[in-house]
Amino acid sequence: MDAPETHVPEIYRAIVNISGELAKSGIAKNQRNLQQGYAFRGIDAIYNALAPLLAQYRVAVIPRVLSRTVTERGTRGGGVLFSVVVEAEFDFVSAADGSRATVRMVGEAMDSGDKATNKAMSAAYKYAALQTFCIPTEGDNDADTTTHEVLAPAPEGFEDWLIDLDLVATEQGIGPLQATWKASPPMLRKYLTDTNKAEWEAIKARAAQRDATKDAR
Repeated sequence: MDAPETHVPEIYRAIVNISGELAKSGIAKNQRNLQQGYAFRGIDAIYNALAPLLAQYRVAVIPRVLSRTVTERGTRGGGVLFSVVVEAEFDFVSAADGSRATVRMVGEAMDSGDKATNKAMSAAYKYAALQTFCIPTEGDNDADTTTHEVLAPAPEGFEDWLIDLDLVATEQGIGPLQATWKASPPMLRKYLTDTNKAEWEAIKARAAQRDATKDAR
């Protein structure tokens, strides 16, 4: 006796068919991160490969953002980066019978302007598509294009130390400043020269100006 036929929602048939089509060619990692040198698959490549297959197998993709968080972070160059994390759901809906499969994904990106949210949403969609359709590797609104250097948190006591350093420069001059610098913890000196060398040069300039003013009297 034959087993009763089990009804399979059309969306799952479509996902299997699209996965099979993409398995034939894949999507190559033909873009390169300029800072770290690794190869990746850009969001445009995902769109270009998926769009005709989604139309062919009558699948609509409906995105939905569940949450969004934004954090401002400093850079070593003194600028500001906006770090955005979005949690999104994507409904893959079959136009044949209305069945759907929902994929939840997190996307994260950073940008110095107003594109961080766009990049994070693109990242969420890209990885939702890659994992849903098991897209193999053969063959800037993308978060993998660049890698930002984020400023590390200041060591404990750094701000107070910097104020004291400036006071020594303006009140006592270059000699005491150099002595204070040599006696300071290495981690404080390294953080200042790594993150704001211009400020250290300005402090030394103020100390030299103090000495010059004193000698002129």
